[in-house]
Amino acid sequence: MEMAKSMANSHQAKSATVLLVDDEPDILELLELALRKMGLEVDRAGNVREALAKLVARRYDLCLTDMRMPDGDGLQVVQHITQHNLDVPVAVITAHGNMENAVTALKAGAFDYLAKPVSLDQLRALVKSALSLPQAGLSGDKMLLGHSLAMQKVRDLIGRVARSQAPVHISGESGSGKELAARLIVQSGARQGQPFIAVNCGAIPGNLMESEFFGCKKGAFTGADKERDGFFQAAHGGTLFLDEVADLPLDMQVKLLRAIQEKRVRKIGATGEEEVDVRIISATHHDLAERVRQGQFRQDLYYRLNVIPIQMPALREMREDIPEIAQRILERLRGDAEAIFSESALRALQGYSFPGNVRELENIIERALALCSEGTIKEQDLLLVPVEHNQPDSAALSSKYPLPKYLDHIERQALLEALEQTGFNRTAAAKLLGLTFRTMRYRMERLGIKGTNGADDAD
Repeated sequence: MEMAKSMANSHQAKSATVLLVDDEPDILELLELALRKMGLEVDRAGNVREALAKLVARRYDLCLTDMRMPDGDGLQVVQHITQHNLDVPVAVITAHGNMENAVTALKAGAFDYLAKPVSLDQLRALVKSALSLPQAGLSGDKMLLGHSLAMQKVRDLIGRVARSQAPVHISGESGSGKELAARLIVQSGARQGQPFIAVNCGAIPGNLMESEFFGCKKGAFTGADKERDGFFQAAHGGTLFLDEVADLPLDMQVKLLRAIQEKRVRKIGATGEEEVDVRIISATHHDLAERVRQGQFRQDLYYRLNVIPIQMPALREMREDIPEIAQRILERLRGDAEAIFSESALRALQGYSFPGNVRELENIIERALALCSEGTIKEQDLLLVPVEHNQPDSAALSSKYPLPKYLDHIERQALLEALEQTGFNRTAAAKLLGLTFRTMRYRMERLGIKGTNGADDAD
């Protein structure tokens, strides 16, 4: 049985065929030898015309093409594969330091790129990723809820970029699901099951940033009592998610750009570099292009990160999806308890602007669960603050951050209004708000609300 499995695996590996496209016989020879040692079949093409003819004649599992050839360039091969919907991952070989060609190819649909001189370790990593790409569509799309056109476009784009190794930049307002989108890209691609390292770029002290990203040798600086890896080494073989990438200082942006382009990093205190195989996904709620215009973000790094852009829609742009999303959140938060939305509560949610998006919706529902009585969430339990025309301007938005502080302010205001109406009788105020007395007392203590002249009422 084990011998049969071994033979089957061997046959499966040999059945994978790679098309090499290059006009330099020495390069073809080197690449073919490396691929055959991996148990792969190899077919050659010496120019673009020959490559296109071979792609029509038979099916390949991977295409690896040089960019410069006598009768054209590798971009034509990439475009042919994408335009004809051929299920063939294609990677390009670019001249050393010519990242413009690599980015252009990635935007056109290339799976990945290799820089000359070709590193055989990077070649093997690329081939391994390409041949393990899933053939099915997005597997985790149910986690991004909604049937609006905006959300359908996002899910479709996530499904397509998951097959690529190109850098992805996810933009969108706070709470719109940028990290969730990043994780879905990974779950649907070849790096599923590999490390996913999420880094909040705005939370790292400036003096520790380089060691956090690239690691350090023992004794490299005061406090470096042992050698340690950085984010790049930890994400090797997997994905590095750079959240709030707009917050990176300019000097660190230079170092990050080089690490991404060269696929190599140097630990602080080390004499040599080490190769890293990492896919970069970045995100921010800022307008990164505007940051470039203001001189706060490097243009070359922006173009390197923004190869494939994904814009997460704001919740107010998909109002028709709000009842479905709210119901799923409620089901998760209520556990075994029974709780439902009233029709008026759902209508109120659909009419609200949600400056904090899905994160704010979760907070509202969690609070409403604590405030509601008899298992029904009513409109007054939501404690929503109306925004004129349901479209918050920048001034209204700025007053709502940080969100926890803003929500505490709203809750405190509601409690104080109820207490004032009842002459600070906590029992009567709790009844007015639909709370139990114990919940009312807890919330007053948490928010620092005290009765008038220390007056109390019956527990």
